[in-house]
Amino acid sequence: MVVAMQSRTTAGRAGRPRSAAADAAILAATRAALVELGWSRLTLGDVATRAGVAKTTLYRRWAGKNELVVDAVAELFDELRLPDRGTLAADIEGVVLQFAAILARPEARNGLMAVLAESTRDEALRERIRASIVDRQKRLVLAGRARAQQRGELPPETDPAEAARTVDLIFDVVAGAVVHRELISAEPVDEEWVRSFTRLLLVGLSG
Repeated sequence: MVVAMQSRTTAGRAGRPRSAAADAAILAATRAALVELGWSRLTLGDVATRAGVAKTTLYRRWAGKNELVVDAVAELFDELRLPDRGTLAADIEGVVLQFAAILARPEARNGLMAVLAESTRDEALRERIRASIVDRQKRLVLAGRARAQQRGELPPETDPAEAARTVDLIFDVVAGAVVHRELISAEPVDEEWVRSFTRLLLVGLSG
């Protein structure tokens, strides 16, 4: 895990390599502060104290609270894994249940809702959310479709542009439905709902 973090965080300012251990401590402290304090009371000074680093260390890495929280939440979504349950339907159900479980965590819920609200008036923040969370998690759709095509459950797509549009659409449908259910409607994303949702999604994919 430290090696993976090192690969993402060594590109600091010229002449001053970034510490993977410091970054990990800062992101963990940010999530702890989101749980204890919530978005509005969280400050970079509090995060620095919790992480045991100087506040200047945070400012060298993140422009402000918004960017810090995006990266702290993005790490949670990096925990998502595509299970191999033998069928496309079962694989989708496994990912959706994982995704819902992460959204149910207060640090994910508080952080994501706050930065999404802030991003409505900050294009750079919106792009950071897209790059750090959305684009990184499209890997699951790509892997799931490829596996389903190998099993013969989905037809291959020969047009790269059309395939990319399909990946975007699948991600938008899954993420949009689960985020709305968990964070907006505040309804349970339980196994029964996930099975029903997956059946509906597969109707579209088979078409």
